[in-house]
Amino acid sequence: MIPKPLASPSPTRPLSRLGLALLVSSAAVMVACCGGGGSDPAPAPAPVAPAPEPLPPTPTPPVAADPVAKTLNTTLASPWGLAFLPDGRMLITQKAGTMVILSADGSSTLATLNNLPTVAASGQGGLLDVALDPDFATTPWVYWTYAEPGSGSEAGLAGTAVARGKLVGDTLQEISVIYRQTPKVSGAGHFGSRLAFRADKTLFVSLGERQKESPAQDLKTSLGKIIRINRDGSIPAGNPAFATAGALPEIWSYGHRNPQGIAIHPGTGELWQNEHGPQGGDKINIARAGNNYGWPIRSYGCKYGDPVGNECRIGGGTHAPDYTEPVSYWVPTSIAPAGLTFYTGSKFPEWQSSVFFGALAGTALWRVELNGNVEAKREKLFESLGQRIRCVKQGPDGWLYLLTDGGQLIRIER
Repeated sequence: MIPKPLASPSPTRPLSRLGLALLVSSAAVMVACCGGGGSDPAPAPAPVAPAPEPLPPTPTPPVAADPVAKTLNTTLASPWGLAFLPDGRMLITQKAGTMVILSADGSSTLATLNNLPTVAASGQGGLLDVALDPDFATTPWVYWTYAEPGSGSEAGLAGTAVARGKLVGDTLQEISVIYRQTPKVSGAGHFGSRLAFRADKTLFVSLGERQKESPAQDLKTSLGKIIRINRDGSIPAGNPAFATAGALPEIWSYGHRNPQGIAIHPGTGELWQNEHGPQGGDKINIARAGNNYGWPIRSYGCKYGDPVGNECRIGGGTHAPDYTEPVSYWVPTSIAPAGLTFYTGSKFPEWQSSVFFGALAGTALWRVELNGNVEAKREKLFESLGQRIRCVKQGPDGWLYLLTDGGQLIRIER
């Protein structure tokens, strides 16, 4: 017998809850009775769990505060170079010819090292940069550059020299000079000079042209050059071979004016350097083997005494194709760059991929943000300090440390 269809609810009379329940129950019975094969009905499929929603991207940690400059020490005498000892203490050169060891927090002087060779501490000369041996933990050599006065037939002359000594306790021992710039010349300017160890433990040294200009192009002198030597002063394999008869085997690159900052790029391992132009034309270069950087034939600066402007740039300014173009340059005003460091720490995530250096003219810290080997942005920081910033280093704590000609050690922190 065909079951009688259920009556449809009246459109004017809604179903009660009980009527709705009976309707659902009856429909379920009908579906069950119509199942084929006489076997138990198949179980209902298990509900499928909904796909989880993707997690939101991890946000970049917010910058806690703007970086601030904190003065740690104001008793230094014309500080020039800075190296961090493995335990966090600081080794700082002072232009008159002494090094001091500061506590890790920079607040106190623990020792003064004054048994160094005599320096020509006049004009731009004196005790200059300092660096630790790559194997300092086992062989505690300390290296430094300085303006070395001449003697005998060279009396009254001077040139940049490189020395080293072993730091034993609070004294330097076994001191020796491992390299001397040649020739020594008159004058008290453009000594350079910075130190940087490459991954192969060879040593780069930047040497100024001593305000003599043309020797920067002369491969038989080491004026206006960057050189590469071994830790004992000998010549390593792999330096460029120049076709010029009598070319010095230590020369890595040439045509430099007064390079006061060098550093190894943390990603590429290449040597970067900055140097002073004349009136304008300060620049950053990648110092590659055998390359000529143009001074004094090409410069984006102007000769002293000439009115500053595009038309007075030495040699027209443009270096290529005969000479190597800089990564960046400053015109028309000189900033006198000093020191150079790549930031690799975690304290300033927004400063990753940036190179920093001080300014002696304009009294500021400069940041150049890089996109590969190309400048993406530059900014001038901490101009309010009113200090000639001579050296900038990243500390083992991830902060930046500055030395000023006014005798201050400053930490950039937040």
